Amino acid sequence: MTSRGPEKRVRKAPAERRSEMVTAAARVGLTEGLECVTLRRVADELGVRSGLVGHYFPAADRLVAEAFTNATMAELDSLLPEMSADPGPGGAVRALRRLFSLTSSADFDNVSRLWLNARHLARYRPVLRDHVVEQDTLWCRRIERVVAAGVEARDFRCADPWAAAARILVAIDGTSAYVNTGAGHRAAPIAGMARTFAETELGLPVGTLESS
Repeated sequence: MTSRGPEKRVRKAPAERRSEMVTAAARVGLTEGLECVTLRRVADELGVRSGLVGHYFPAADRLVAEAFTNATMAELDSLLPEMSADPGPGGAVRALRRLFSLTSSADFDNVSRLWLNARHLARYRPVLRDHVVEQDTLWCRRIERVVAAGVEARDFRCADPWAAAARILVAIDGTSAYVNTGAGHRAAPIAGMARTFAETELGLPVGTLESS
């Protein structure tokens, strides 16, 4: 029987290698916290030398920041996909109804923890702070477009979609701020708080944004 020699290491394109490092870092950040995102930890995840990760990310803070953005962009696209230019009657209502249904479930608790983690660390890490501010703005813009579409379709009553989006996002964040202390943020009396706030903000009858 012939013995096999060591397998050749596949050389990946720089963009592909960098992307897999960020993805691995995002996975660590989501499950263990951004403090655990280190060059060595990501190298272990990928089965490569830490020096290789350091080649792409000489400063670990850059890797942490990009890991946060990777995870939160995936969250945004999953929770509130980009709407078409003309979603039609009721399209904006359905988009927000889906958003509140998903954010009130346990499926996104890890992402809620990641946001809390990032907001705390942003006080000490300027690169991460810039990414947190950018993601906050993207979230607000995405909600603003949904609100504006609802106003255009006469589903919502709102004089300032941007301001409404910012307040709705604060309501969502405020509810999820309790995620580290148990499932109480999904129980009465705060269950549905962000949803009912949005209904008031957009001139909707109570229960309009509740999933059936």
